[in-house]
Amino acid sequence: MSQLFRRKIYSDTDTSTGLLRVLGVWDIVFFGIAAIIGAGSFSSLGEAVFRGGPGVILLYLICGFACGFTALCYAEFASRIPTAGSAYTYAYASFGELIAWVIGWALIMEYSFGNIYVAFSWSDYFTSFLGRLGMHIPDYLTCSYTEARKAVQYGSENKELLNAWKTAPLIGSLKFIVDIPALVINGLITWLCYVGVKESKNFNNSLVILKLAVIILVILVGCAYVNTENWTPISPTTGTPSFMPNGFAGVMSAVSGVFFAYIGFDALSVLSEETKDPQKTLPKGMIISLVLCTVIYIALTLVLTGMVDYKKFDGVGDPLSFIFEKTNANVAWMELIVSFVAIVAITTVLLVFQMGQPRIWYAMSRDGLMPQRFQKVHPKYKTPSYATIVTGIVVGIPILFTDKTFILDFTSIGTIFAFVLVCAGVLMLPAKDKIKGRFHLPYVNGKIIFPVVFIGGLLAFYKWQPEFFDNLMNWSDPNEGEFRASIFFFIVINLILCVVAFIKNLSLIPLVGLSSCLYLLTGMSHENWFWFGMWFLIGMVIYFCYGYKNSKLGKELKNS
Repeated sequence: MSQLFRRKIYSDTDTSTGLLRVLGVWDIVFFGIAAIIGAGSFSSLGEAVFRGGPGVILLYLICGFACGFTALCYAEFASRIPTAGSAYTYAYASFGELIAWVIGWALIMEYSFGNIYVAFSWSDYFTSFLGRLGMHIPDYLTCSYTEARKAVQYGSENKELLNAWKTAPLIGSLKFIVDIPALVINGLITWLCYVGVKESKNFNNSLVILKLAVIILVILVGCAYVNTENWTPISPTTGTPSFMPNGFAGVMSAVSGVFFAYIGFDALSVLSEETKDPQKTLPKGMIISLVLCTVIYIALTLVLTGMVDYKKFDGVGDPLSFIFEKTNANVAWMELIVSFVAIVAITTVLLVFQMGQPRIWYAMSRDGLMPQRFQKVHPKYKTPSYATIVTGIVVGIPILFTDKTFILDFTSIGTIFAFVLVCAGVLMLPAKDKIKGRFHLPYVNGKIIFPVVFIGGLLAFYKWQPEFFDNLMNWSDPNEGEFRASIFFFIVINLILCVVAFIKNLSLIPLVGLSSCLYLLTGMSHENWFWFGMWFLIGMVIYFCYGYKNSKLGKELKNS
């Protein structure tokens, strides 16, 4: 059993020389903005606003808070272990091989499935932009087969999906419905990642500047159309004005859409071996990009919920252009500009995710847990060429048969789970000597502070929402039953953490990161957990059939 949790010891010299170090601090910041400000703001933000109303701003604060403390934990790991692999590598050093495999497998899910959702979003904006220019692609070539079938099956009012099913040509008895733009952009981004990180960096930085300029323009123009009454709409349950019209459970139901906006920042740690002075550069770049993006998201949400009644965002996949349509602010030139820049923004997200995935495979292959071909570096471009091509295929094939809603939830739960283990992993790291020029996570003893803050916050929340706690054990409620059950287990786990923190003098920062990420998991439904469990089981089969037997660390321990 102990062999399953064998740990790998890394040193400053334990890095690959095959990849090209060309990234500086602001390159990392720009890659962070590229990953974080994209599909989350230009696509999933609309669904999040519809579910949570103006109160979804609180969820952005919670997610930003959780990701901020998690980023500090990532930064601590990045300063100690400047190698490719992100949370996978960090888990290998702190938890051991089995947990490292679990995290690596979860990251494969995050980047691959995340890029499927982003490719669908890119396709939506691209076809919408062409439509505004008077060009039309047949509907059956701009959506997935599954989306069109579900639209007919469940009586959707989405005219494009219904028309796609109606007009699609037949190949035998099967309707030919394929999202061509999504497939094409996946192919182009895969090629760009294949030819080099330097080329990807230059392309990314130019697009990020354009994206930020237009987002600032959206905020400035949108402020002129804000109606503050929209921030306190009438609640359908109480009939009174409320910042959270669907209650706090409604806000938490939007966690997948909101958290999806943040999942890109951890991809930065995958670029360790292509970063100059990674112990100093990566932590600084990650934290700067996260702070900037959180401020931008809060400002955007305030503008959206102030301009348009939250109920109008039902099914809206392009919220930033939607607020300027004729039925809303009626600013045609802004609608066109936002539609174009959304394509740019989402392209940068695709780029960062498509760069992250091959480097996870690269790191796992180097440890013997994946076939050796995944660590092949192109002799000219100095990129993990084979893994990049496989990534393009892994993202491209599901585009043919899956849909956005499933992918969104599936991606978020895997990422939050990885964040939980990163924060927990920092708690297990031994103390280190301070080295000038490197990031060092401040140690604040959480022995007293964490229990006092958590239990005090619990009591304050009880005073604010006593009826929620009165019904906490009523898990059969169709609307809030799952959320109540999740909160119950969240409270139990955190009370255990309070005891352990008191006994072990645990560091406060990773404790808060761990607790806040565990809280984000309370917004996940049982369907999310089921499919995540299935993905986990598949990973376990692969590990015990291949990884465990071929592990380089395992072979070294046997020969020693």
